Amino acid sequence: MRRWFPLTAVCLGTFMLLVDVTVVTVALPDMVRDLDASFGAVQWVVDAYALALAALVLGAGAVADRVGHRVTYLAGVVVFALSSLACGLAPGAQGLVAARAAQGLGAAAMFATTFALLDGAYAGRDRGAAYGVWGAVSGASAAVGPVLGGLLTEGVSWHWIFFVNLPVSAVALGLGARTLPAGRPAVGGRVDVGGVVVFAVAAGCATYALIRAAEAGWSDAVVWAAAGAAAVLLAGFAVVEWRVRQPMFDLALLRDRAFVAVLLAGLLLTFAAFAPLAYSMIWLQSVLGLGPVGAGLTGLPMSVVAFVVSAVSGRALHGRRPGLVIGGGLLCVGVGSAVTAVLVRGAAGWPALVPGGAVIGVGVGLATPALGAVAMSLVPAARGGMAAGAVNTCRQLGFAFGIAALGSVFAAGARGVLQARGVADAAGVAHAVAGGRVSGLLGAVPPEGRELLAGATRAAAVGGVRASFAVAAGVGIGAGLLVLGLLRAGAGGRVPGAGAGGDLPGDGGGGNKPGDAGVGSSRDRRTPVSP
Repeated sequence: MRRWFPLTAVCLGTFMLLVDVTVVTVALPDMVRDLDASFGAVQWVVDAYALALAALVLGAGAVADRVGHRVTYLAGVVVFALSSLACGLAPGAQGLVAARAAQGLGAAAMFATTFALLDGAYAGRDRGAAYGVWGAVSGASAAVGPVLGGLLTEGVSWHWIFFVNLPVSAVALGLGARTLPAGRPAVGGRVDVGGVVVFAVAAGCATYALIRAAEAGWSDAVVWAAAGAAAVLLAGFAVVEWRVRQPMFDLALLRDRAFVAVLLAGLLLTFAAFAPLAYSMIWLQSVLGLGPVGAGLTGLPMSVVAFVVSAVSGRALHGRRPGLVIGGGLLCVGVGSAVTAVLVRGAAGWPALVPGGAVIGVGVGLATPALGAVAMSLVPAARGGMAAGAVNTCRQLGFAFGIAALGSVFAAGARGVLQARGVADAAGVAHAVAGGRVSGLLGAVPPEGRELLAGATRAAAVGGVRASFAVAAGVGIGAGLLVLGLLRAGAGGRVPGAGAGGDLPGDGGGGNKPGDAGVGSSRDRRTPVSP
C-alpha cells in the first residue's frame, strides 16, 4: 500500500489546483453581489488563476529540471496554501484577483512536476495504473469543482472554497516530503528568465484582448492593440528561445508531429470541455434560480463518467494508438457539446445538461491520461519538466482562452435573442445576463414591465448557452479530426505506460527520423525508470 503514497501526494496537489480552476464558477453570482464586481472583473476572477497557471507552468517545468522536481512541487504546495488563505480573506475584487494570480504561481509549480514525479516513482504496469488514476483525478477535478463550490458557498460562504485548500495542502506537503522520490536536478545552468517573462506577458495580452472584446466588441482599438502585442511578443518569445543557450522551451520539440498533436489536443480539450461550464452555471443560478449546490450537481454525471473512464483506461488502453485514444476523446467532447446545444432550448432546465455532460465525461476520461503518458514518452528524461510544462500550459491556456472567447459568444447569442424581441439596449442587457446580474436588472424595472423583461432574459440566457456549446462542439470535433490526422496509423506508435521500451509514439512523417540528433530522435526517447 505504501507504494501508492507518492501517487496520493501528487493526486492531492492535482485535485486542488484543478478544482480551483472551476470551483469559483458557482460562486460568481455571490461574488458579484458581495464585491460589487463588473462583468470584466467576474471573468478575471476565473482567468487570473487560469492565466497565471498557463503562463508560468512552462517556466516552472524548466526550473524544476534544474533544481529538482520534488523541491519544486513542495514549494508550489506552500505557495498555493498561502495564496488560498489570501483569497479567502480578500476584501475586494482587486485583492481577490491578485491572490488568484498568486495561486496560479503555486499551482504551476505543482502541475509542471506531476508527470516527472510519477515517472520517477513507478515503472511498468504500475506506471500505467498511476497515469490512469492521475488521469481520473485530473479529468474529474474540474467537474467536481462546481459541486464542491456549491456546497461550500451555500452551506457556509464563498470564502470557504479557498479556506478548504489549507488542510488538503498540509496533507499533501507532509506526504510528499516523506514519500516522493528525491531524484537529482536533471540539468544545470541558469533559468531562462527572459523566456518566462515574455511568454507570460504574451499570454496575458492575448487573454486581455479576448475579455475586452466581450465587453467592447471587436471593433475596439484596444482589443486589436492587445492582440497585436500578443502576436509580436510570441514572435519575440520564439527568437529568445532560439538564441538562448538553455531555453525554457526547446523549439526543436515542434519538429515532432506527435508532440505538436499532444499540445493541440491539450489546448482544445479544456477549451471545449470545461470553458462552457462557467456560462451554464450563470444560466442555472441567475436565470433559473438554482442554488449553488443544485447548479454544481448538474456537473456530477460528467465528473463521475470522466473518473471511471480514466481509471479504467490507464491499463486497458495500453498498446492502443494514441491518435485513436486522444482523437476519439476529443470527438466525444465535441459530440457531447453538440448534444447539449440541441437540448438547451425554450423552457429547458438543468436536465438538458446531463446527457451531453456524460458524453463529454467519456471524452475527458479517454484523452486526459493519454496526453501525459504520450508527452513524457516523446522526450528524454532530462526534459520531463519541460514536456509536462508545455502540455499543461496548453491545457490551461485552452481554459483561459475559452472563458474569454466564450464570453463574447455568450453575449452575442444573448444579444441576438434580445434584438429579435425588440428589447431596448440589447447589448447592455446581454452583458448583464452574461455577468449573472439578472436579479439586479429586473429590480430596476417597474413592476408592469418586469415579467416581460424576465421572459426576455430567460430566452437570452438560453441563446447564450446554446451558442457557447455550439462553438465548443465545433472546436471539439475539429480538434478530434486534426489529432486523428496528425497521429494517424503509422505516425504515432502506441499509448505507453504499462510496457517497456518499445511502446512509444514514433515520428512517422512529422518528427525526426531515427538517427537524427534532434529532441524527437529515437536516441533521445524515454525508457522506463525503476522506482
